[in-house]
Order: sequence, then C-alpha cells, then structure tokens
Amino acid sequence: MTAGGNGASAGSEKHLIAIRDLWKTYRMGAEEVHALRGVDLAIDRNEYVAIIGPSGSGKSTLMNILGCLDTPTKGEYWLAGRRVSDLDDDELAFIRNREIGFVFQTFHLLARASALRNVELPLVYRGTPAAERRAAALRALEEVELTTRAGHKPNELSGGQRQRVAIARALVTKPSILLADEPTGNLDSTTSGEIMDLFDRLHREGNTVVLVTHERDIALRARRIVAIHDGRISADVPADRAAEVLAGPLEGQRPPEAP
Repeated sequence: MTAGGNGASAGSEKHLIAIRDLWKTYRMGAEEVHALRGVDLAIDRNEYVAIIGPSGSGKSTLMNILGCLDTPTKGEYWLAGRRVSDLDDDELAFIRNREIGFVFQTFHLLARASALRNVELPLVYRGTPAAERRAAALRALEEVELTTRAGHKPNELSGGQRQRVAIARALVTKPSILLADEPTGNLDSTTSGEIMDLFDRLHREGNTVVLVTHERDIALRARRIVAIHDGRISADVPADRAAEVLAGPLEGQRPPEAP
C-alpha cells in the first residue's frame, strides 16, 4: 500500500492521529502475547497528551506504533490524513522524517558531533542544502534557548542541555507531532521541571505534544491523560479530571469512543 492509502475512513481526516481497534500481538513459541488489545484513540492538532502506565502496560508498544517504529498486527492508524498502519519500512521512514519529532530518555546524540550538527542531522537525511539546514538548526536551538552552546559536544553539556539539544533536533523538521518517551527519566527534579516548562511553552506556541511516561507528576503537566493497562486504555480524561484519575490505580475509567 502506498503512502496515503486508498482514501480516509470516516472521521480519520478530522484528527492528527486516529487509531481504531489497534492490536499488537507477539508470538513466543506456541503462546501469543497481546501487547495491545483493541486500542481506540484520537488526538487533535495542538493537543498536549500524556500516555501513562506501569511497566508492561503496553505504553511503549503504543509509542513505537505512534512513532512509526513498529506496525500493528491489526487495526488502523491514521496520521495527518494518511493510513500508516499498512506502510512498508521505506514509507514509514519517510513519514518519521516528515511528520514526527522524537525526544528520547537517553538523548541519542552523536558523541563526536556538536550540538548544532546533532540538530542538523534530520535535515541531512532529508537532503536539505547545507546553508539552509544550518540556519534551521540555529533557529531550533534558539527555540530551546541554547544557541550559546551550539559548538559544544554532548560531553561538554549538562543533562538538561543535552535534552534541549534533543528537543531542538525534534523541532528542526517542523513535525506534525512531538513524541517524547520518558524525556525526564535521566534528569534530576530541578532539571526535569525546566524541561517540562519547555514542553509547556512549545505546546502554547502551537505544537502537538504526546508524552509517554510512568511518572504521575510529569503526566500532570499535560492537558489530557490517557492511561493504559494490560494493553487497553483504562482512562482518557481532560486535565481538570487528571488529578482524580492519577490519584487512583488508573483503572476503571472508560475511555470515550473514537469518533
């Protein structure tokens, strides 16, 4: 199937992300393990969503599928009007480079490259001319308030500064979605707060942010909480109800049906 599919299903074009009856099943010998079990989820542009769940809940599997790093066993995933759940590896790589900005817990920076060069990398893969990508990388570093460290290598930066470089790298392609996987997991509490303040500002400026975490205080920074347990969404609530859901076991709340 080519990028874009054979036409959008009902309602899929209304949302930036639309997932319907999504399953991910792994075969381990004679046993089947269902990491995701019929997940329905819709996310609109400029939303700020935290996906939270304990280890083994399926949140990492869901993140990998949202990030086009993996494909579902069955079900539909539409991203920016394209059905991506059936794409091949080359098509998924194209979507990742154009639509998704990744921020990882461990930064994934090139040790021998400067901050500026690390931010440029997605544009190198895209084939962007050198002068254009340098200018774009400098703008992205300015967005995260790190232009004064543009020439520094990762080992010359603090943990918080490294994560800012990673966020600038995610922003440089102007993606449809910022997908952050435990972005404060390797940071102390003060630096974590600074990074979350940055995500808050990026959301206010119009970016769509999806944050995957197991930390309740980090999830509470989002505007919407999606809780996942045993491969199913157990809660999907707006920010004004997030505290009551996160105070409990994150179970028992029925998510709304995807439009």
